[in-house]
Amino acid sequence: MNKISLAIAAVALLASSSTFAAGDVKIGLVKLDKVFKEAAPAVRAQKKLEKEFAARDQELQKLGKQARDLQSLLEKEAVTMSDSDRRDKEQELARLTRELQRMQREFREDLNLRRNEEMSAVLQRAQTVIQQIAEAEKFDLILQDAVYISPRIDITDKVIKALADK
Repeated sequence: MNKISLAIAAVALLASSSTFAAGDVKIGLVKLDKVFKEAAPAVRAQKKLEKEFAARDQELQKLGKQARDLQSLLEKEAVTMSDSDRRDKEQELARLTRELQRMQREFREDLNLRRNEEMSAVLQRAQTVIQQIAEAEKFDLILQDAVYISPRIDITDKVIKALADK
């Protein structure tokens, strides 16, 4: 069952209970995208990833510039070059382009893998904090993400503050 169906089922179950009708149910909601953008552990993880992948990104930029420069050279001087020189330059450009595409693909895959690892750790910490807030403030139900969130039940800022305090 997906998250939305589970949330709807939980709200329906609460709605049918007598405590919900009496108004004793305390519901909270957390915007995970905001937590991933603003929470201190998420910001640290993003900076860590940027630092970790900076050298490879620079290498990709350098290789891309070489390919663009060679392409420009070919476009400008193809008419005046000998056939063998032009063929050699075209083969070099094709090799550079393949190498660049391979390196970009590997870079994206590695970056996505590491980002998923880092964000998974942030998510685990956030869920622990959410659980602590729920128990401390006696919430009956805390949902993650929704189309609309009333500021009255939004506890995202509490979660971000609690993550920063740790």
